[in-house]
Order: sequence, then structure tokens, then C-alpha cells
Amino acid sequence: MTDLVAVKAALKTQAVETPSWAYGNSGTRFKVFAQPGVPRDPWEKLQDAAKVHEFTGVAPTVALHIPWDKVDDYAALAEYAEEHGLRLGAINSNTFQDDDYRLGSVCHADPAVRRKAVDHLLECVDIMDATGSRDLKLWFADGTNYPGQDDIRERQDRLAEALAEVYERLGDGQRMLLEYKFFEPAFYATDVPDWGTAYAHCLKLGDKAQVVVDTGHHAPGTNIEFIVATLLREGKLGGFDFNSRFYADDDLMVGAADPFQLFRIMYEVVRGGGLTSEVAFMLDQCHNIEAKIPAIIRSVMNVQEATAKALLVDREALAAAQHEGDVLGANAVLMDAYNTDVRPLLAEVREELGLDPDPVVAYRRSGWAERITKERVGGQQAGWGA
Repeated sequence: MTDLVAVKAALKTQAVETPSWAYGNSGTRFKVFAQPGVPRDPWEKLQDAAKVHEFTGVAPTVALHIPWDKVDDYAALAEYAEEHGLRLGAINSNTFQDDDYRLGSVCHADPAVRRKAVDHLLECVDIMDATGSRDLKLWFADGTNYPGQDDIRERQDRLAEALAEVYERLGDGQRMLLEYKFFEPAFYATDVPDWGTAYAHCLKLGDKAQVVVDTGHHAPGTNIEFIVATLLREGKLGGFDFNSRFYADDDLMVGAADPFQLFRIMYEVVRGGGLTSEVAFMLDQCHNIEAKIPAIIRSVMNVQEATAKALLVDREALAAAQHEGDVLGANAVLMDAYNTDVRPLLAEVREELGLDPDPVVAYRRSGWAERITKERVGGQQAGWGA
């Protein structure tokens, strides 16, 4: 039987990191859609993030993206976050929006371009020192579009050299999280295309290097929960970038496209001890046509619901059925947990934390959307890439 007291305790301690860029304007490849009240700078992004944490109670950190969130004084930004009940989370680097990176960044054939890219990564570690952030998150758009365009093995050597230099710069308590993506914008060979490549580099680097699993970065039919289970078993799962996909890297709200997949992933996290380890649960989403703050609140709630269902799996009954070779019985145990309506349970958890049982309704009732629409007039709205 499942201990509901333990389930509630686990849910109360769960934390989901929200991304600064999700609060800004975003869109498709064809159009960026502006919305009223969108933040105009990192400070206003933190104001919105504070509202998400205020109504969910489980979103205490905000990931930054450099240079999109560049400020003159990062220590002051960290202090501002603390004043709003937040902390600054992962620092995300950007080596994909400069003309010099047309043929790659840390994997580029030109040592001058590689030097520029690595210097940016080292700058991000400096920012981590100022903000108190634990994690440096790396995603590289590096790759090739045509066979023979560059030497595949040499590009891996260049990547390893760059990662090693940045790894040596990390301080005590800091980590490097390496993300992978099997295609886009490179269509022939991506330099970090899968979890195996990321794992191989992290394994060679050491304990401070971990793999990030972006749930939108896999081919159709990929068993993501197998990847999660394996990385947890090897002690190399550093965190998630949660989102949803129908076709490619859609960056839709987590749990929107396939909530059953999210449940399966979270079960492996629970099974592998990921809830009580250093695994970072981060959102990486773009809210193009929906209201941003309510969408982020809903995303946090979706992670909570999948986690609650995963915690409700009767693991003793599941293990017994598995050991007996009871195929249908084992599947039924999982499905019983997945089909449980956990919304009343989560409402109880929120009430015990002194929160409104329905965060979305509470946000709408707060009047924050109307306030920022009125106050944030003029200036340059923050957006994807800005």
C-alpha cells in the first residue's frame, strides 16, 4: 500500500525551475507574437516568476540565459530575486546566435571562433559565481549539413577540449549540464546528437559533468524513460528540460502532448531516487499563443500531477507481479496509479502549505495580469533572443 503521508511530504519538497525566456515574447519561425504586459528586462521577468512561485509554492528558482538576461550587476539581480522569494538557477549559455557560429562554435574548424565560444562559456561561470547558481547548462547547435563538410572525429576532439577547459574552471558545488539534440539546426551530423554522446563526454570529464534530458529532443518512439533510468543508474542524470512535442522540438507545455509519457518518466525518477537527489527539474518552453504566466503555472501543475501519480504506484505489488511474470498484473498496477485523479490530493497539499488549492484561479483573481498590462507600457519587450 502507498503511504499518503510520505507522498504528500515528497510533493511538498519538489521544486520546478522556470525559465526566464518563457516570460518573454516568442513565436514560430515566421512570426513572434507580442502580448501586453510582457517583461521588458530580467528584473520584470523575476517579478512574473515570483507570481508563479507564490501560487504554486514549488517554483523557487529561475534559469537565466546569457546574453538574453545580461545585466551590469548580477549580484544585484540575485539580491532582487531573493527579495521576491526566489533564487537564480541554471545559467544557460548561447553559442548559436552569432554570425561567427555559422559553421559551429566549440567544434568550429577555426581556433579563433572556438576561443570566442569558450570565452563565453567561461563568462557564464563568472556569472554563476556572482549569482550563486549551481548549474551551467550547455546546448550546442554545432553540426554539419553535408557529408564531408567537416571531419566528424575532429569535431568531437574540439568539443572535448572545450568542455575540459570549462570544466576545470568550475568551482566547488558547481556543475556542468550537457544537453543533447538529435537534429536542428544541423541536419546531417549534430555534434551532441544523443544521450550516449553526452554521457561519454560527461563520464570522461568527471563528477561535476552531468547529462540533461530535454523531453522534446528525441526521435518519435524513443523510450525516454529508459534513458532516464539508465542515467540515474549511472549517477549521470543532472536534470530535465521539460516540454512537449508532437513532431520535433515543439517546446509546448510539459504534459500537453503525452501526459502518459511524463508519468512514465517521473516513475523512473521516483524509482531511481531522483526526487531526493540533485536532479534539476527545469521547464524549457515557449508560450507563443497562450498567456504566459498561466501557462507556466499550468506546466508546473502538470509536473506535480505526473509526480503524484508516480508516487502512488504500489511498488510492492508491482515488484511482486514482475517477479511472478504477471505481465497484465504488472501493467495494471502502473495503470491504476496513472488513472488516479490526483487533483484533490494536490489541492490538499497546497492548502496544507497555506496556498490556494487552484493556482490558476488564484492567479486570475490576483489582478496581476491587469496590473502589468497597465504598467509595462513603452520600452522594448523581452523576447526570444533578446
